[in-house]
Amino acid sequence: MTTVIDVEGVSKKFKIHHERNQSLKERLLHPRSGSTEVFDALTDINFRVSTNETVGILGHNGSGKSTLLELGAGFQTELSGRDNVYLYGAMLGFSKKMVDAIFDDIVAFSEIEHFIDTQVKFYSSGMYVRLAFAVAVNVNPDILVVDEVLAVGDERFQAKCIDRIRTFQEEGRSILLVTHQADQVRALCDRAIVLDGGRMVANGPVQESLRIFREHLLKDAVELDRTGTQVDISIDSVTTPSGSFDVRSGAGMSFDVNITAHSAYSGNFMMEVFTRSGLLVSRSDAQGSPVNLKPGPNSVGVDLPQIPLLDGVYDVNVGIVDHHGTVIAWRERAASIQVTYDGREGGIVELGASIRQQ
Repeated sequence: MTTVIDVEGVSKKFKIHHERNQSLKERLLHPRSGSTEVFDALTDINFRVSTNETVGILGHNGSGKSTLLELGAGFQTELSGRDNVYLYGAMLGFSKKMVDAIFDDIVAFSEIEHFIDTQVKFYSSGMYVRLAFAVAVNVNPDILVVDEVLAVGDERFQAKCIDRIRTFQEEGRSILLVTHQADQVRALCDRAIVLDGGRMVANGPVQESLRIFREHLLKDAVELDRTGTQVDISIDSVTTPSGSFDVRSGAGMSFDVNITAHSAYSGNFMMEVFTRSGLLVSRSDAQGSPVNLKPGPNSVGVDLPQIPLLDGVYDVNVGIVDHHGTVIAWRERAASIQVTYDGREGGIVELGASIRQQ
């Protein structure tokens, strides 16, 4: 494959001023007051993207994602949305006539037609990203950068964006998806890069990068829980009494999640089930199910009385979260369930509909 993006040795520093005098008079009278701190937003970032490849840039807020790749970075806040569309097109070499031809499509996709003549500085962050994405997907790009657009708007708008991204994938275009949502990366990306504190800590297959993102970064972020107690919990394995994760559609199954806790801990157990293509099938509610772990080995039993899934392999992620929903321990693809369905139908779930003749 041909390399279309080559990021090599990219670093970015910002100066943060503390207690700096705001007025000219104060600065003249107290020229040495205040202090300056150098903040490393990005440190030696290196990666490549090939044709027909979708790469996720994953990280927490403040990890450096948008500093590296920000959608709509060329917008001028003093100009209206309309003027910015034409300016952006001119920067790409489009004539006014060419922008005229796609302008209505851009506005319709963004769904901000009532604000298109308003200065961009008055836009909400969601409106800003909507317009930037609408422009990006309507100028026939070979490379598409998507920066948190799937985090704004309602589900219908998000679904529209995903449909356009999948169309671009089918057409063989290169895509960079910048997000902090692991589900989006799992569903859309071929590879994932993880940023933490401006440094690249992972660059590889999606599942491996997500493991690092959720197990390493999230665990480090909560090494002390909210009561100030040291937390050290690991999810070791998932086992079944039969030793097999094969099940027929409609039947039930049970499995045990084996956990080691270095001290007693009360939290909640969480579970997610995904298709191999990354589609979320099931997730515990926000509070999960309460568990009380004792020091040493623990076993949490999970009983699924009925699995209405159709043919396929389904990946199971499990974790422990505190009572506020913060992840304490996590394991991606802790188990894989092979479901066999006797019928010929495709899909995900057998709804078991009853048919009545009128």
